[in-house]
Amino acid sequence: MAQKVVVIFSGGMDSFTVLNKAHREGFEVYALSFDYGQRHKKELVYAAKVCETLGVHHKVVDISAINQLIGNSSLTSTDIDVAEGHYAAENMKNTVVPNRNMILLSMAVGYAVSLGASKVYYGAHSGDHNIYPDCRPEFVIKMNDVCAIANYEPVEIVSPYLHESKIAILTDGLAMGLDYSQTWTCYNGREKACGKCGACNERLEAFAENGVTDPLPYE
Repeated sequence: MAQKVVVIFSGGMDSFTVLNKAHREGFEVYALSFDYGQRHKKELVYAAKVCETLGVHHKVVDISAINQLIGNSSLTSTDIDVAEGHYAAENMKNTVVPNRNMILLSMAVGYAVSLGASKVYYGAHSGDHNIYPDCRPEFVIKMNDVCAIANYEPVEIVSPYLHESKIAILTDGLAMGLDYSQTWTCYNGREKACGKCGACNERLEAFAENGVTDPLPYE
């Protein structure tokens, strides 16, 4: 009987690669997506289609009520414009949703315990370290310490690409033959990707460095 694992699956290219990696390693995958009031909710539509194609369990949980408590992020507030440029720029900090990954991981770990799953996968990578504190190795290490003792059953948080760049993630995914037209990255949830926000810039850079054309349409 296959070992159960939970994968936090946003519908973006990083978690898409992680999901496929776990699936190919023979785990019984339970994908978990969150509606936290993100303006790019379109990613959840992509996530659902991928899970249906792969035949993996998929839950989408509405936690948008948390925006009554946490805000000041352009990802969840239509009053704040999504910053344009690269993640190295100071202005990209307006895309930080306070405590997001701690909240998502906590719920994913609870879900894992209820399923009898021993691991929770998520797609943090080195390109996020500069802007997002909850994607840094020290955060993952501390969360692992907590998740080992928070329940009767320890749950391990697995971040396969924690020390890798988005370029390396795409390289790995392309080697697996993955189709990235099935993913959504842009922080603006419009019909086409904007090509200007930090998420788009990093994605386009990853495709350029891999010598491949991004299959998504851009404005």
